[in-house]
Amino acid sequence: MKLSKLTLALATILGTGASSTIFALDLYVDRKTEQIYATPGPGRVHLGSFVKDDAAAKTTGSTSNKTSERINDKTADNAAEKPEPADIAAVRKDIEMKAKMREARLVSDIGSLEERVKESEKVHIEFHDGAPHFSSKDGNFTFAVNGRAQVGSQYNFINEVAPPTGNNTPNEWNSGATLRRARLGVEGTFFKIWDYKFEYDFSRGNGSVTAGITDAFVRLNVTKPFSVKVGSFKEPFSLEEAASNRFLTFIERHMSVNSFVDNPNTYKTGIGANYAVPRFQFGVAFQTEPVGPWSSASTSVNNAGNQSRNNGSGDTSWEGIGRISGRPWMEDETKFLHVGISAGHTDVNTQYTAAGDIAATPSAQGGGGGGMAFFAFPGTNVDRTNMLNTGNLSVGNRNDPNARRIDSYDRYGAEGWLVHGPFSVQGEYLRTNINGLGYDNEHFTGYYGFASYFLTGESKAYHVRNGAANRIKPKQNFQWNGSGWGAWEIAAGYDYINLNSGVVRGGKADMVRFALNWYPHPNVKLQNNIIYTLNVDTSGSPIARTAGFNNADLAAFLTQLQFDF
Repeated sequence: MKLSKLTLALATILGTGASSTIFALDLYVDRKTEQIYATPGPGRVHLGSFVKDDAAAKTTGSTSNKTSERINDKTADNAAEKPEPADIAAVRKDIEMKAKMREARLVSDIGSLEERVKESEKVHIEFHDGAPHFSSKDGNFTFAVNGRAQVGSQYNFINEVAPPTGNNTPNEWNSGATLRRARLGVEGTFFKIWDYKFEYDFSRGNGSVTAGITDAFVRLNVTKPFSVKVGSFKEPFSLEEAASNRFLTFIERHMSVNSFVDNPNTYKTGIGANYAVPRFQFGVAFQTEPVGPWSSASTSVNNAGNQSRNNGSGDTSWEGIGRISGRPWMEDETKFLHVGISAGHTDVNTQYTAAGDIAATPSAQGGGGGGMAFFAFPGTNVDRTNMLNTGNLSVGNRNDPNARRIDSYDRYGAEGWLVHGPFSVQGEYLRTNINGLGYDNEHFTGYYGFASYFLTGESKAYHVRNGAANRIKPKQNFQWNGSGWGAWEIAAGYDYINLNSGVVRGGKADMVRFALNWYPHPNVKLQNNIIYTLNVDTSGSPIARTAGFNNADLAAFLTQLQFDF
């Protein structure tokens, strides 16, 4: 910012004129026109207060006193008396000197102001969804921190199951509390067209305390709607899976989504492409196995899982998968109909030793040495015991005529979601076909449906890129003085899954769920769920734990408090 001579002269005149009548003057500069003003206003920056020093005050005071005395003398003597020329010259010299000092100080203050503005513009800070977002002045680089903590509890008020057999532990559900998820991550952009995300879950694992990587990818935004990414990321499959667990209506996903998508670890390594506009989304990916050992989709013989394929682990399993979704009817963001379909083919590795046995004895859940298993727990968040379980679908010695081996599986899904103001309904149907030695059209199915209603008038929010649910923002955040109560939502739904088919006896079950959710703030959510199993059929299961849930009568009260940013 540079000041013209005319502007500086104006400041000098203002300072000179004011100094003879007052002891201080505040000056303001307009950042666009560079004009100086004596009063504040829009777009004007305060330059400083210019105050007379004691000497000036004394000089002025002395002059004023002398003038007062002379006026009194005039009144007394009825005669006029003029001030001496020497006094006038001294005052004028003092004013001129201080005007020059003010001019120099003004230029210095403006220079300092310019430096401060330049420094403040190097990095820009904003808050989005409760988290700080940093960006460079030119917008080429951005950086943000994200995280979430979900603290859950479970109390089982109906817990009737079969007694354990042999040396097995009891089959009853266990009550308690847990840190369901504790994630911390970073995300941002570089050179405007690239973005990245890395997230780590310190409490991750299917019923274990194994931590692990979730998202870890770099994405090229070719155009605003079209992007390509590489790294570890979610499979493009299922409406409920596409939504972040931060935005779920119920505490846990439904049984079929958990069994066919989430339990095998939906975060897999590969390359994917996505196209998304407000009315249409398309995603496709070619992915291998997830990072880490805990998933049932990990076929490595190493304890590190897919971190390492050495020691004869065999080829990595792979998949091609995709999802198409859109909103064929849409009045606005609070009234729309969403529909979609998903499909995927997954090749499964089963590694054998020279003697024909599976390289590492797989657990009842599969994984770790090859094969694959599908299992389900009924929406509990502390005790997530697999009530249904197919066991490893690769069984027996390779040379045994009765051996079975899963070579691949195909998944299909159909989804629908209607939002009409505070009311919404959502449902999905999923199917998984098993292919391999000893299998003939075996398949597993599941579906769910639920309705929800916001008592406080909010609507479900839509995430365009994901084609799924997004963050709920209350019309009024909760206030302790009672002026705001946040958002309140009620929901009820039905859930069904069948893992019995042909030679596989994984069991089948159905259940109902009820929810009361409170959103005091966009970044805070308190969920309360009641779940009740209607029918559990695990007859014929070769797994003792699964068989112990046959005809079980189970109900639980669940809570989860979530903070995220």
